[in-house]
Amino acid sequence: MPVNMDTLVSFAKRRGFIFPTAEVYGGLGGFWDFGPLGVELKNNIKQEWWKRFVQQRSDVVGLDSSIVTNPKVFEKSGHLVNFHDALVECKKCHQRFKADDVGKECTNCGGKEFTNPANFNLMFKTFIGSTEESVSTAYLRPETAQGIFVNFQNVQQSMRLKLPFGIGQIGKAFRNEITPGNFIFRSREFEQMELEYFCKPGEDDKWFKYWRKESMQWFLDFGMKKENIRFTDQPKSELAHYSKATTDIEYHFPFEKGWSELMGVANRTDFDLKAHGQIFRDEEAKTDITPFCIEPSAGVDRAALAFLIDAYEEVEGGRSTTTEANKEKEVVLRLDKRLAPIKVAILPLSKKEPLATKGREVQALLQKDFVTWYDDTQSIGRRYRRQDEIGTPYCVTVDFETVEKDNAVTVRDRDTMKQERVAVGELSDYLYKQFAI
Repeated sequence: MPVNMDTLVSFAKRRGFIFPTAEVYGGLGGFWDFGPLGVELKNNIKQEWWKRFVQQRSDVVGLDSSIVTNPKVFEKSGHLVNFHDALVECKKCHQRFKADDVGKECTNCGGKEFTNPANFNLMFKTFIGSTEESVSTAYLRPETAQGIFVNFQNVQQSMRLKLPFGIGQIGKAFRNEITPGNFIFRSREFEQMELEYFCKPGEDDKWFKYWRKESMQWFLDFGMKKENIRFTDQPKSELAHYSKATTDIEYHFPFEKGWSELMGVANRTDFDLKAHGQIFRDEEAKTDITPFCIEPSAGVDRAALAFLIDAYEEVEGGRSTTTEANKEKEVVLRLDKRLAPIKVAILPLSKKEPLATKGREVQALLQKDFVTWYDDTQSIGRRYRRQDEIGTPYCVTVDFETVEKDNAVTVRDRDTMKQERVAVGELSDYLYKQFAI
């Protein structure tokens, strides 16, 4: 059974993954703070995405564009006119909703009458300088993509790139969602991992299919269960103003709607580059062309949510078979090792000397290369379960034999619970091999 959202939200807060922002003041709808484990999870997702789609490719380079830019960017891109959702208002309680999310009754008061849908622009407005006048109006970017499009020629010419090539970017985006909800699924501040892949007109269908496959494979390679993820092609009536074709990669989330967008792959044609007057000089044909663009666009926050849901497992009665006593329910977070927030936990059998000093020595040895956690409180069994719950792949136990006999430690595997004795001097190399995938 998949975890329900209430359980996951509680777990995420209790174990330091995600907190409501400014909770001491009642929070703020659609905004979240990522705790010590959450920020490690997000960083790992971003690093692995960047490694796969930028670092390990010879046809993709990176960019980090500004969050606030010239407002003409969004005028030319169509966002000022087209970037909106349909909004309705309950006539009884006057609460507003995204039209697509409304059923027959208002979820707030039970009212059954709503206003006709009206367009609501999703961009956050701000002002540049010391006066709040229309001439100083600017916007927080609703997507990272436009920063790539307006820098197309800068990047292409400075790096001497030939078609096809891509520009990748990871960064914050902001959308004034009408009804944020389902935890971090729909937030007003979020991070995107976007790739704009440029090709010659006529080759776009081939690259669209290619990036659909590559995007899906990335999630599967990092442990996403096949039965929980699927392709869904958007009907022509629902395509964005720039899109020739869009495929959503959907995940089966445990909230009412169920299957919902995890990321999208869009054929943006030459819409954006034409809008910004960006061209490519084809030296072979001795002519200027406007490339087509394929865009795989994923949200870091939604990816983190999906990976947490997919990895969360409750084991009734616990996993240990070493005792016959009744055991409580245990939680195991079976994250891919590369995504796990903590890679190795160091657990001295006792907090007293000489194990305390030896335990800290082992941590100092490992934390040069791995994110580690030191825990010397409560029984070793409880400490194992705490690490299982946050997804730590390996626990290293320092015992009396370590200091009195063999200078070796016991390494426990999260998934198999098998234990192996490893010399301290060989520990780093041993763990490197375990994380080599």
